[in-house]
Amino acid sequence: MRNLLYFLILLLSVGCKDSKKDQLPPAAKNETLSVEKAIEDHIEIGSKKKPADFLPKEYILFEEVYGDLNNDGLKDCILIIKATDKENIIVDENRGKLDRNRRGIIVLLKTKNDNYRLIVENDNCFSSENEEGGVYYAPELMVYAEKGNLFVHYAHGRYGYWKYTFRLKGADFQLIGYDASDNHGPVVNNETSINYLTGKKQYKENTNPNADSGEEVFEESWSKIPAQKPIMLSEIKDFDEFEAY
Repeated sequence: MRNLLYFLILLLSVGCKDSKKDQLPPAAKNETLSVEKAIEDHIEIGSKKKPADFLPKEYILFEEVYGDLNNDGLKDCILIIKATDKENIIVDENRGKLDRNRRGIIVLLKTKNDNYRLIVENDNCFSSENEEGGVYYAPELMVYAEKGNLFVHYAHGRYGYWKYTFRLKGADFQLIGYDASDNHGPVVNNETSINYLTGKKQYKENTNPNADSGEEVFEESWSKIPAQKPIMLSEIKDFDEFEAY
């Protein structure tokens, strides 16, 4: 009801602006401008009240995560969505019925009026949670917000992990970091860390072949990564095929 009232006021003010505003005394003109400014500030183009309102057609909500992504003290929202194409539901000989529909991400910033505003939508950049893992299970996807950054983290148990760090940049999220650990059980074989803002890559290799967990002896080296245009979250088509460096 409130939004309808504001919309009617806006229509009236716009409709009368050209024909009547010039006939008003200065004080009335200022008051009219103040009303128009208040309406303009209140209306948030493209904003919606609930995160679920941003779900695209033929997609379901897979996961919902909250955290501050722009350091304004408000809890923003990350939606992991999943397609619902029946053709991608298969019957595996050993695992039974599996939903192989791909997943995607929607990032919403919360506004001061308790609405949400769409920043990024990438509907199919993640594979299904039911992919084959070979002799081991497939990597587990975790997406979360921490210290103003957005993380896409793949945990692969005894084989280690890799994760991407994104930061809000204009109307998108820019890749600013990549970290990976190659493990053999609890023992770390090597670690890689890339800072895309400085263009530097750190590589640490365990030189103790008989090490138990915590007994690794790392040899560290640094190098520069090739110059490239910024990598944005909205542009990554498939994280499975995406090469961080």
